[in-house]
Amino acid sequence: MSALVKSSIARKWIMALSGLFLVVFLTQHFVINITSVIAPDTFNEWSHFMGYNPLVQFIAQPILIGGLIVHFVMGIALEIKNNKARPIKYSKYSGNANSTWVSRNMIITGLVVLAFLGLHMYDFWVHEMTVKYIDFAPENPTRYLPELKEKFVSPVRVGLYVISFILLAMHLWHGFNSSFQSMGAKAVNKGEGLRKATYAWSVIIPAGFIFIALYHHFTH
Repeated sequence: MSALVKSSIARKWIMALSGLFLVVFLTQHFVINITSVIAPDTFNEWSHFMGYNPLVQFIAQPILIGGLIVHFVMGIALEIKNNKARPIKYSKYSGNANSTWVSRNMIITGLVVLAFLGLHMYDFWVHEMTVKYIDFAPENPTRYLPELKEKFVSPVRVGLYVISFILLAMHLWHGFNSSFQSMGAKAVNKGEGLRKATYAWSVIIPAGFIFIALYHHFTH
């Protein structure tokens, strides 16, 4: 097996594994955050556990964050490399005849999503570290819901969340589509149920986050 093939396979495995980190990160956060709407006490309990459990704070979360960074940085680097290697540029753009907007702008959507994740981590993870290890505030298991609601008071911030999650949904949809294409038609046919489930997930999870942000904005 040539070095080029090995390198290509390695990149696909790294992208797939780091993409799994994104799936886990988003699913975990959605499950916790949706309880802020349907079960506020549960949201406080789970958030307190996540905030004070050392395995979560110092092992699980750094690994997840590292995986996310690897996924987006490598994805952007590969997209740039593929664009440079493409021998013939589109002579004329004719809607979706050549490609979709998302496929042509994965770098843009990836950068926006990466920037949003940075903002999200600043809002919540950095805030958590500041409260506990810089301000040394007394432990308060009920502070999480009011803090979450406060983040969604500003219509500008809520607007940024909505736009970011729309772009995230588009990014995920195209990412899953590309993954299934690389698997080949035969594999896709065998995994039709999985393909439909991943497409549904790429829409439902971002839509759920948008709902949470809008709900707390209008019920604050």
